[in-house]
Amino acid sequence: MKIRILVVDDEQDNCDYLKLLLGKEGFEVTTLTDPRQTVEVLKKADYHLVILDMMMPQMSGSDVLDEIRKVDTDVAVIIATAYPTVDTAVASLKAQASDYVRKPLEPNEFIASVHSVLARKGLSSDPEAELHRAIGITIRDARKNQDLTLKQLARRTGLSVSLLSQIERAESSASISSLYKIASALRLTMPELFGGPAIRSRTGTR
Repeated sequence: MKIRILVVDDEQDNCDYLKLLLGKEGFEVTTLTDPRQTVEVLKKADYHLVILDMMMPQMSGSDVLDEIRKVDTDVAVIIATAYPTVDTAVASLKAQASDYVRKPLEPNEFIASVHSVLARKGLSSDPEAELHRAIGITIRDARKNQDLTLKQLARRTGLSVSLLSQIERAESSASISSLYKIASALRLTMPELFGGPAIRSRTGTR
């Protein structure tokens, strides 16, 4: 399924950048520089996610979000702002924003936020890639929770540092045998390894 994203930002350069960044992830991206047209655009096509700038001269992001919720209570919305405040964060949460990110955007963190928000909606443009990403995050979090370096994990598993690094970054699909070695070294069960990033800290015995 093709994931459709609407980017609403009054600066064309930001729209172009996000279209390029999200396009590389396989998303279908539409951009809009006039926030007053947002609701009308949403009515004409089905979008899975809206990336919404908070500070725009024609209409504030909070007002746009309120208008979106009047016609669509389900579409995911990520608010982006260069001037985060408690008030805007609270207002966004009250209007059911899915996430709240700071500009300038850090590409990897932003893309992770997009995937996380879509995953909570049960959406994925590439389920296999999502699985590799989830496994990588789980391994990295478990390793860091146990204060292990990649070199130390390599010693425990017999796998190379390079391969472990690629698995953590979802740049390589590991064999079941390799995943079993990693799970054993980190004292994870196989279901936990495939369960995504939400793991508990393992500083003691299981």
